[in-house]
Amino acid sequence: MHETALMAEVLKIVQQSALENNLPKVTKIKLAVGKLSMALPKALIFAFQVLKKETVCEEAELEIESKEIVLQCLDCTREFRPQDYHFSCPFCTSSQVKIIQGRELHIISFEGEENELGSNCGSTLVKSQ
Repeated sequence: MHETALMAEVLKIVQQSALENNLPKVTKIKLAVGKLSMALPKALIFAFQVLKKETVCEEAELEIESKEIVLQCLDCTREFRPQDYHFSCPFCTSSQVKIIQGRELHIISFEGEENELGSNCGSTLVKSQ
């Protein structure tokens, strides 16, 4: 189950960024997961529940934003969403396509609570770049 390794890396990145941003507690993590990433959302959620224990993410919720497959035809330049993983252009029937969206798996953002030493009180949103 590679989702466990993926989630371990996500938690490592979030924990490091939380430390850099003076956030002792992470309350929410938002991920983008493309349909072609081969990562199953249910398996990611399960791995998250197991791996977040005894970390700054222990009380965090995980939100997964599913990204549909979007292709661009290299011949007619139109963008389209394939039906049933049929990757030829529905406009000109070319099989020369580029994947525009659907392979991603990245952290969109995470939220946390600052401690008393932070510049603000309350929660902070950190977005990935």
